[in-house]
Amino acid sequence: MKSKDLNNLRQLPSFDLPPKRVVSLAPSMTESILRLGLGDSLVGITDYCIYPEGVVNTYPRVGGPKSIRVGDVLALQPDLIIADQEENSPEDIEALVEAGCRVWVTFSKTVREALANLWALVQLFARDRAFQTLRFLEKSVEVAELAASERRGMRYFCPIWEEEHPRYGRWWMTFNRDTYSSDLLHLVGGENVFADRDRRYPLEAELGETLGEPAGDRDTRYPRVSREEVLRADPEVIIVPSEPYPYRPEDCQRLAEIFAETSAAQSGRIYYVDGSLITWPGVRLGEALAQLPSLFESPESTEE
Repeated sequence: MKSKDLNNLRQLPSFDLPPKRVVSLAPSMTESILRLGLGDSLVGITDYCIYPEGVVNTYPRVGGPKSIRVGDVLALQPDLIIADQEENSPEDIEALVEAGCRVWVTFSKTVREALANLWALVQLFARDRAFQTLRFLEKSVEVAELAASERRGMRYFCPIWEEEHPRYGRWWMTFNRDTYSSDLLHLVGGENVFADRDRRYPLEAELGETLGEPAGDRDTRYPRVSREEVLRADPEVIIVPSEPYPYRPEDCQRLAEIFAETSAAQSGRIYYVDGSLITWPGVRLGEALAQLPSLFESPESTEE
């Protein structure tokens, strides 16, 4: 299933009555459903659905987001399956559609798009508690948008994966402006040093001397950058998230040594964070708005 075909599934299917059997294939949406008080409709989740802690333990698991056990999903007889274009395999989504399931595919590239998906969910179930929770979250976004319009953002680099190339050495994957993560971090005070950097194909075109090839339908929002490119960008802050690459707190020191020439390393502004705050477009947005602004506080404001 190609991206253009997934676009046809972006609209939430219409129901005469709220669905009673929902399978969530996106961890961020699973958490959102539960925290919005809609958990009585949930009948299946993925192995990576970990929030809210403890609460998710009572639900059947249907595999990882990229390796869904389609048969297990079908056995749950869902009225609605919620998938995500970035989280789930197009092949799995296609198999569920071909089996006659009603599938809603979310794809949030901005904070506002994430809110729109949550509003669609809340309107589907029409529960007052969910409405009040989401209205409060939207107000928090409005306040953050106002603050963002009145300040200069602090320039940051946020690696989300890394590997070693046999010829060109270590490289890091990050994201450009056309992503939820970049939009969110802009909202809390950051300016992405790779906002305008598109991914090039093949990998050697990003790290070496080759001219590369047309991207075609391939995703260009996640460029892979070299150490030299990061040094040239000279971020003031380096954010080290716990996912999708399994960074650990001790990796901050390793990256400080690799990028020792950057302003971030020299000022000690390399921070380890819970990656779900940056990459999960759901109600976790509330925690992100509360916790992430501290990454971009100037030394002067901290002293005050």
